[in-house]
Amino acid sequence: MEYEDFNKVYEVERIMEYKKWCGEIPHITFPNDWQVQVIPPFAGAVVRFKIKKGNASVSIYLDCYDRLGCYGQPYWEVYPHENDVFRCDMEDTESLLKAIAESIAEQ
Repeated sequence: MEYEDFNKVYEVERIMEYKKWCGEIPHITFPNDWQVQVIPPFAGAVVRFKIKKGNASVSIYLDCYDRLGCYGQPYWEVYPHENDVFRCDMEDTESLLKAIAESIAEQ
């Protein structure tokens, strides 16, 4: 990576406030039979990951700035969920886990 690219990386970190979110994103305890793949936060998300169980695959992201949807505060989005998406408050990890489990069951 070129030196100039590092400056761009630091600028993205500043804009996305990664250090701030490190202290605000809640801990999540996943069931032991889920495989979690952390992926880069593309397209304006602050966090992205995938959950796999058997043949089922679920995509999840955290949007803290309403760049990807319209929610009004930081939220998790789960896809697919009931032929659509599911969204919940960032702090509501119980609903997040339930929606992921429902998505797995649907598949």
